[in-house]
Amino acid sequence: MVRLPLTPAEVERGRRLGALLRRARGERSMVETALDARISPETLRKIESGRVATPAFPTIAAIADVLGLSLDAVWAEIAPPGRRTERGRSGRDAGEPLAS
Repeated sequence: MVRLPLTPAEVERGRRLGALLRRARGERSMVETALDARISPETLRKIESGRVATPAFPTIAAIADVLGLSLDAVWAEIAPPGRRTERGRSGRDAGEPLAS
């Protein structure tokens, strides 16, 4: 399988994601956070540094859960400005919470 190079927008989104996770982690250790999210500390380090700009959704969901971040908050922080309120296929706004 050939992996296409990341676009500049994807690289920038990865940097914003990494910065958000570092801020949310605060003084908590990277190792503790990673292990609580059931990922390797190396994976978390790569995401936080922007080296993995497009991590798998379950990975981000697990980290966000451990850090007490909602996925809506993550999206609001990392989405390009024009897409933060764009309607998705579900017909809801991207910033709108899912119905319970």
